[in-house]
Amino acid sequence: MSDTRGLEQDQLDDLCAAWPGAARSIKWEVDLVWSVSGKMFVVYCTLGPDRGRLSFKVDPERFLELSDQPGMAPAPYAARAFWISVTEPDRFSEAELCGYVRNSYELVRQGLPKKTRLALGAED
Repeated sequence: MSDTRGLEQDQLDDLCAAWPGAARSIKWEVDLVWSVSGKMFVVYCTLGPDRGRLSFKVDPERFLELSDQPGMAPAPYAARAFWISVTEPDRFSEAELCGYVRNSYELVRQGLPKKTRLALGAED
C-alpha cells in the first residue's frame, strides 16, 4: 500500500509476529485473530463488506472517547469488554493503528496470570 492510511493484513502480521506469545489464527471463517496465551487482542476481517475492519481492546478509561470518534465504534459482541472496531480504517494512519494494536496486546498480556507473563519473557 503506497499511502500511510489504514493497516493491511500483511502489515498486521509483521507487527504482531514479533511479540512474545503472539499467535495467529483464523476464526469465524473470515477473521484473522492474533492472541497472546489464547486471549485475543486484535481481530481483522479478511473478506466481505467489512474487509479491513480492525477491532481491538482499549483502556476502559478511553472506551467512550474512542467509540465517539469518527471512524470508530464499539465492537459488536465485544464492546462490554472494552473493544473498539475501526469502521473506517482509511481515516487513521498506519502508525496510529499500530499503536492501538500494541496497546491492546499490552492490556491483554497484563491481564494474564503472573506465571504466564513471566513465561513469555521480559516485559517491555
